[in-house]
Amino acid sequence: MTKEQLEECMNAYGTEIYTFCNQLTRNKIEADDLYQDTFLKVVELQGKIDYEKNPKSYFVSIALRLWKNKKRKYAWRNRIAKMESLVEEVDIGKEVVGEPSPEEKLLKYEEKQMVQEAVARLEERYRIPIYLYYTIELSVEQIATLLKIPKGTVKSRLFKARKQLRQELEVFLDGTK
Repeated sequence: MTKEQLEECMNAYGTEIYTFCNQLTRNKIEADDLYQDTFLKVVELQGKIDYEKNPKSYFVSIALRLWKNKKRKYAWRNRIAKMESLVEEVDIGKEVVGEPSPEEKLLKYEEKQMVQEAVARLEERYRIPIYLYYTIELSVEQIATLLKIPKGTVKSRLFKARKQLRQELEVFLDGTK
């Protein structure tokens, strides 16, 4: 991959990769660090990236691998000596679209926050495929390749995650219809 192609990919996928990092870490500072580490690793591995294949999936796999390694190191160190929490809550910002009323803004914000919190409470094995499928918009095959698990397992985890989310958000969803 040339420097121009790398820069083009960073511009095209940077926002999605940052969003994914933010969802993984649920902490702005950790997300910033993970995002920066991801693209440092991408620059380091620049010659190994095939621009013709799916570079976005490759970037996501690097971010995911870096995050898992960081969590593993944190858990190991925490066994030796207790440390402060790795995950803190994210301040969810409001998005302004058009001129909705203050009530509509509040309801939309609460709905978004409720869904994000429900997804954040999922086990990691369900949460990561949900993020990859809906946020990064990877296919089931790409997620299977990225996580090194069979396609059927990805489908099963997506199904179970949706079912858990549906059950948890059922009261809210019934109230908005």
